[in-house]
Amino acid sequence: MRNRGPQPNDPSLFADRYLPALRAATDDLCWLLSRDYGTDSALQLVGNRYRLNKRQRMAVGRASASQAAIASRQERRVDLTQIAGRTVAIDGFNLLILLESAFGGGLILESRDGTYRDLAGVHGTYKHVRHTEPALLRVGEALRVAARVIWYFDQPVSNSGRLKTMLREMAETHAFNWQVELVYNPDKELIAMPAENVIVSSDSWILDDGGAWCNLGQELLQNDEIWRITI
Repeated sequence: MRNRGPQPNDPSLFADRYLPALRAATDDLCWLLSRDYGTDSALQLVGNRYRLNKRQRMAVGRASASQAAIASRQERRVDLTQIAGRTVAIDGFNLLILLESAFGGGLILESRDGTYRDLAGVHGTYKHVRHTEPALLRVGEALRVAARVIWYFDQPVSNSGRLKTMLREMAETHAFNWQVELVYNPDKELIAMPAENVIVSSDSWILDDGGAWCNLGQELLQNDEIWRITI
């Protein structure tokens, strides 16, 4: 079975010798975002200055945020120890692919807002990998104390229906209180969650426009031996 690991050039692109430039680029992008520069134009400016390639620019973009956004996200963050008895709504592919990437040896970014982010993506089709079930089990055990867990997956993504079936079978086998929803736009569903619910995502738009959220990816992986860099 396939693995969701690093791309072939990642060990070179994110080697120790490039980290100072990547961190400086992230500093600059955060500074520009804090002064209301447009994200795309600011990232292009920073990327050109530090001569970053496309994948390095992606990493800098995903790791960055304005100071106001970081402060707002931290104010609404809920620790894993605080979710007992609450409904937890999960940005399904966002969390699952992060864990699959981490378990498969892929690069994980520790971002300026404290979240962990990967450089992978679905691109219209989801493929089950050998770390899918271990990732789901890790989530299930961590969230047993929640009153209910709702997974939201993108319905247009190919194989999302098969993934929904897998989650339902796992929930029955392990007595996880899971509900699985296939929707056209999980972001909107999560942002519209009632204030008492807790969102799980590292998507910037969801974190900025939603309510309380749990940095579950970081909490689940912080003690694992994974390929993680801070930029």
